[in-house]
Amino acid sequence: MSPGRGWAIEPSRMSIRTLELDDTLYAYLQRVSLREPSLLRRLREETTALADEQARMQISAEQGQLMALLVRLLGARRTLEIGVFTGYSTLAVGLALPPDGRIIACDISKEWTDVARRYWEEAGVAHKIDLRLGAALRTLDSLLAADPAETFDFAFIDADKKSYDAYYERALMLLRPGGLIALDNMLWSGKVADPTVQDEDTRALRALNEKLHVDRRVDLSLIPIGDGLTLVRKRHEDPRQRGA
Repeated sequence: MSPGRGWAIEPSRMSIRTLELDDTLYAYLQRVSLREPSLLRRLREETTALADEQARMQISAEQGQLMALLVRLLGARRTLEIGVFTGYSTLAVGLALPPDGRIIACDISKEWTDVARRYWEEAGVAHKIDLRLGAALRTLDSLLAADPAETFDFAFIDADKKSYDAYYERALMLLRPGGLIALDNMLWSGKVADPTVQDEDTRALRALNEKLHVDRRVDLSLIPIGDGLTLVRKRHEDPRQRGA
């Protein structure tokens, strides 16, 4: 029976904010929604064993699944990744791309990306991934110099936080209108909301959150998945605003 026909909805049953997940509910979420391929699971488990404290740099399995879904929804063929680590996100996207899809993946660590390469090869997606070792800003600038802008469908940013704004601006230039940028760690374990935390990384993320909130070049949603994932969709240019 609908509420208008005699049923009252208890306020406690209505949610006007994001639900907090305790361990039981989080396990339920994973059980009923997660479809993590065994290869991705093995990579996640190896990363946890190898990287110890650094394993926190790896995205969650449900976040990887969301990114794969977004790539499929976009019909993406050309994607960009800034920050590879052991390659979980790259593999999740690579598996979602069509046979002619390509990822330009930027990182500085041969040690960690050697782990990634093993799994890309085993998954049969290594031919889709162009790994470029070196400073990501130099790679992005070389792409802007060599290729026409607005040719990428999707970009994922998950690297050094103080450079996030610079990565974002370059990725936005490389992205086609209607394309999507995903930025990881935008809630930063809650530190962005704590004014007493003033380290360089936190201040950089805090400033970027404020900037994105008013950036009229994009549509925006900050999703509380993992450590906070911001999605920005590049808007199509409004001809009425040319020359403004």
